[in-house]
Amino acid sequence: MEQEPNKQKHTKKVSLFVYITSLIIVLIVGVIGTLSFSRLIETTPENMTQESVQDDEASTNSQSTELNQVDELYSILLANYFEEVDPDTLIEGALEGMAGAIGDPYTAYLDASQSTSLQEDTQGEFEGIGAEVMKEGEFVRIVSPISGSPAEKAGLQANDKIAEIDGESVADLSLQEAVALIRGPKDSEVELLLQRSEEEFTVTITRDAIPVESVVYELDESDSSIGYIQITNFNRPTYEELVTAIKDLDDKGAEKFVFDVRGNPGGLLDIALQMSNIFVEDGKPLMQSEIRGEDPVVYTADSEQYGSFKFDGEAVLLIDGGSASASEILAGAMSESAGIPLIGQTTFGKGTIQNVAPLTGDGEVKYTTGKWLTANGEWINEKGISPDIEVAMPDYQTLLLINSEETYQSGDTSDEVKNLNAILKALGYEVDEASSQFNDQTVEAVKAFQNTKELDADGIVTGATSSALVEALRALIEENDTQYNEAIKYLQSK
Repeated sequence: MEQEPNKQKHTKKVSLFVYITSLIIVLIVGVIGTLSFSRLIETTPENMTQESVQDDEASTNSQSTELNQVDELYSILLANYFEEVDPDTLIEGALEGMAGAIGDPYTAYLDASQSTSLQEDTQGEFEGIGAEVMKEGEFVRIVSPISGSPAEKAGLQANDKIAEIDGESVADLSLQEAVALIRGPKDSEVELLLQRSEEEFTVTITRDAIPVESVVYELDESDSSIGYIQITNFNRPTYEELVTAIKDLDDKGAEKFVFDVRGNPGGLLDIALQMSNIFVEDGKPLMQSEIRGEDPVVYTADSEQYGSFKFDGEAVLLIDGGSASASEILAGAMSESAGIPLIGQTTFGKGTIQNVAPLTGDGEVKYTTGKWLTANGEWINEKGISPDIEVAMPDYQTLLLINSEETYQSGDTSDEVKNLNAILKALGYEVDEASSQFNDQTVEAVKAFQNTKELDADGIVTGATSSALVEALRALIEENDTQYNEAIKYLQSK
């Protein structure tokens, strides 16, 4: 999760040595400013402060000596490479390499466009496919598609792996470079080569403006005493949106609530604390944070600091493998300090905190400042939070998309046909879901489906038939939300 970026900018220098040295100084200031703001360090006696200053000066001198090598390499390449080299390219390469050398997927150098992109994600809207992603080895992994986004409509799922973007491998790209390729103007298209489990397939997605709308709510269709609130992100307006949703549903007669952070990739730390505070009695822990060399700091519910609105009704929280970061802070607080049951599947497991600091020039650095622990002090990184009531979604939720640009017909044999048969079986047609053959049974099932959709009943799967099959599968999944159904059943028993 990221703290809100600081918008302050500076003028770029010419010397690489001076430039990178200044970045280190700015970074140190950024870290100290962040920790002080978060009250994670205590005031020390004057003699201790002086000693710290002297240590910092010695550290800076050591860093200056080490950076001489970087400056030398910069000068050699700039002066002696057989073709003319752009100085800015060398500088950006050095900055990206320094951040990447840590090996932390959440630490990265951000150029001007990427900095703007990060601010858009947490405050306004952006144009792209609408998915939270992270770099994982040679792939870009989907953490979660944003609700209602082109990515979700195209069937992308948490843990899908992007191998190529418009034919370009992501293996050697940084996360920021990959995101830059995925994003683009509204109504333009991007082609992604994806891996899901052991299968590989291609999907073309039309980009759109992605509003950072973070709360959607309604009364349950079958039981108007139960309100449903889906939280899709943790952005600047999310706290107020959540309060409004609870009040509005309460006015409409809701007595019990299903809160849902499935597929929610997280967001801003301070918003996560405000939202957790809604459910936890003042004085009880919300979460803990821990920075290098320091004891954990406990954040407790506080109406004066985080907001006076409180919820103390009957509720459950839905979670899954796409619930990450700030979603997990909320889940931990609701479960451990408010006794609210968690229903679904184990969460993603992101237990680190990021901050963004401005650099000399137009860039910024997003870096991990520490780790967070649940209210009870558990670090859930790469483990996640387990539900109190584990409920899996139907197996057909993980079926692959059908590529509408390909043609599947009688006589074909492939894994794609096996996937097609599984989709037809899930939709209620008599086929062998384990078969990789497009046989007579498949042809008849496809014709029957085409007739229900008023399509040309030729028994061939391509174009409109492929799209209709994907849409029918999506509707089936929405109609058979086993986790939501379990939540309703639980609340009705209370």
